[in-house]
Amino acid sequence: MSDHKPQPPLHVKGRVLVGPDEVRDELWAVGGRISFERPPGADAAVTVSGWVLPGLVDAHCHVGLDRHGPVDAATSEKQALTDREAGTLLVRDAGSPSDTRWIDDRQDLPKIIRAGRHIARTRRYIRNYAHEIEPGDLVALVAQEARRGDGWVKLVGDWIDREAGDLTACWPRGEVEAAIAEAHRLGARVTAHCFAEAALTDLVEAGIDCIEHATGLTEDTIPLFVERGVAIVPTLVNIATFPDLAAGGEAKFPRWSAHMRRLHARRYDTVRAAYDAGVPVFVGTDAGGSLAHGLVASEVTELVTAGIPARDALSATAWGARAWLGRPGLEEGAPADLVVYDEDPRADVRVLAAPRHVVLNGRVIG
Repeated sequence: MSDHKPQPPLHVKGRVLVGPDEVRDELWAVGGRISFERPPGADAAVTVSGWVLPGLVDAHCHVGLDRHGPVDAATSEKQALTDREAGTLLVRDAGSPSDTRWIDDRQDLPKIIRAGRHIARTRRYIRNYAHEIEPGDLVALVAQEARRGDGWVKLVGDWIDREAGDLTACWPRGEVEAAIAEAHRLGARVTAHCFAEAALTDLVEAGIDCIEHATGLTEDTIPLFVERGVAIVPTLVNIATFPDLAAGGEAKFPRWSAHMRRLHARRYDTVRAAYDAGVPVFVGTDAGGSLAHGLVASEVTELVTAGIPARDALSATAWGARAWLGRPGLEEGAPADLVVYDEDPRADVRVLAAPRHVVLNGRVIG
């Protein structure tokens, strides 16, 4: 459904956080886009006020997916609306088997940057989620998903190996190097799911752009991430589920269960060490598998709990995240996607949990 009805100007005033330290008194939304100049017809404008951020970013989210696999359009719509209500107006969809292109025609739903469908090793990921292939097919599948996505490809870098009884790397070094090179040739960046330590060095040295979860980072691999400029999306609200996962697998895979508990126990230290060293850190919730949508405020709070300063944790879902994904924030001519709060979120990120208003394409929708 597309809605192109004319809309009156919107006047947004108060404290407009164009950047962490750049504050304006007001902006206008005219024809769905931002202007810092008073427009014709301003006297008829709708006015909202408060502390204003660019629409929040969830850089690891799955619209069109639940714990069993692809979902129908009605469920996908509900997921997207839940994210919208939380102030998430830009999603990097980190792998989905569903075709959600129809969302692009909806002016009332968040904007999505897709990574295509997950690419996993045969029988080495959650059923019904991924293309499951062997290494010889990796380059071709990466090329296919690079063309289908919006500038990203998602690999499953490690998963439980039933013979080893623990997490192991999924791809040989040569194949992953060739696959990442092909994605880059096609103009796509590559990210990978990685819980453990084993796959990280090969993936980063092969030229990967981002690692999801990254619980296996150590003092040996963090400098490599810094050197290569590889970002991480820690998904700490997801990592909180590790103890339950470990308990469920204890009887069959005790080695894996113990490993998952260790990764969970040091999760905050891992994220803080990466941040302190200069690894770019961004907000992602991993919503859409087993986790609910709309958890972006909780993830920002988790980053602060890990020791990241509030302003940098906020940037990881606002200004910095948008710049990383190549999408504008509160800029002249940009889509008027913004969230309004009662208090300064730089002082307390928990403010993010209660938006006063959500504005998408210049319309107040919440």
